[in-house]
Amino acid sequence: MSATTLQVDVAIIGGGIAGLWTLNHLRQRGYNAVLFEQEALGSRQTIASQGMIHGGIKYALGGALNAGSEAIASMPDLWRSCLSGNGPVDLRGCQVLSEDFYLWSSGGLGSRVSSFFASKMLRGRVEKLARRDYPAPLRSSAFQGQVYRLVDLVLDVPSLLHTLADRYRDSIFRIDWDTCQLVCENRRAELRWQHCTLRPRQLLLTAGAGNEDLIRRLGATAPAMQRRPLQQVLVKHQYREPFFAHCSGSNPSPRLTISSHRTASEEPVWYLGGDLATENTDAEPQELIHKAQSELRQLMPWLDLGRSEWATIRLDRAEPRQSRLLKPDAAYLGAVEGVDNALVGWPTKLTLSPDLATSVETSLQEQGLQPGPATDLSALAGLGRPDIATPCWDEAFK
Repeated sequence: MSATTLQVDVAIIGGGIAGLWTLNHLRQRGYNAVLFEQEALGSRQTIASQGMIHGGIKYALGGALNAGSEAIASMPDLWRSCLSGNGPVDLRGCQVLSEDFYLWSSGGLGSRVSSFFASKMLRGRVEKLARRDYPAPLRSSAFQGQVYRLVDLVLDVPSLLHTLADRYRDSIFRIDWDTCQLVCENRRAELRWQHCTLRPRQLLLTAGAGNEDLIRRLGATAPAMQRRPLQQVLVKHQYREPFFAHCSGSNPSPRLTISSHRTASEEPVWYLGGDLATENTDAEPQELIHKAQSELRQLMPWLDLGRSEWATIRLDRAEPRQSRLLKPDAAYLGAVEGVDNALVGWPTKLTLSPDLATSVETSLQEQGLQPGPATDLSALAGLGRPDIATPCWDEAFK
């Protein structure tokens, strides 16, 4: 039996937030797009996200706006429009963990930052709160710091993955590199199985850290990738009040970031990031747990979490290579060297996934690639469908 040849507008490899969002974006605009994932949808970097859709204020704790803070200033509004069904991607049904995110300081923020937050420039993006409006963990009379409400919101990442995957489940397939080849022939990329060859008009790589290997499979070396490691802390406890907040410290980045989640058994979990996670990547897990416990005692000594269990997780943030491994400010989309129909993308932040998808659509239009006819994908049915990744707090506290 001869192998079947399929043609699609766009083939996406990588089923994290970048790939799933782009799949939804393109299919809602009529493009015949399909997605392939080797593991579970959202595995690794996406499922380890705290779910914050932020507007960049956490990058402005030095008292000034910068490229990082301004690149994502409009993102919370865009995501909210999607949650209401009015944005470029339909997120109706996705669970919102919190419509509010807070910034607190254990002392004063400093006159420069305080006056900056009070400036007309940040009106509508930062609101200083009266004590009666503080989040529950900061309502103790022992707390003498300042609290601000940001425009940021927090989504439940597993719910987000389900929402994006369920919209176009018939266009999502598992890929096994033991039975599939990614090849470049005559400067055109295609996917080959024994029974089928898929020839996309455009190939898009959105596999996070996996992009490095996919670029290599195509015989290319660029664009180059960097990894910036994190080691974050999880604490399962008995304190029932949710908390979504950054604590400012001496750096322009948050000293500590806390987000609240629930295990499959509805047990409260705090997920701890910020400088705690970025500055202790090489620490032994128990050493980092001790530091996290010390931070919470120092910042909120009145708080009783009750009986608790602690764990850490390590992950790499995959991004286009920057000089001195700096953090990219914007989503990245670039051509794979030597391959005419291949692009590689990194959103660089969960928040910027819409920005990446818009860049992909713009690239297609600039190439003159308009939506083509639907393709019968039944030849791919035997590949199976990937599951949704298990939340990291359920993995950590099995």
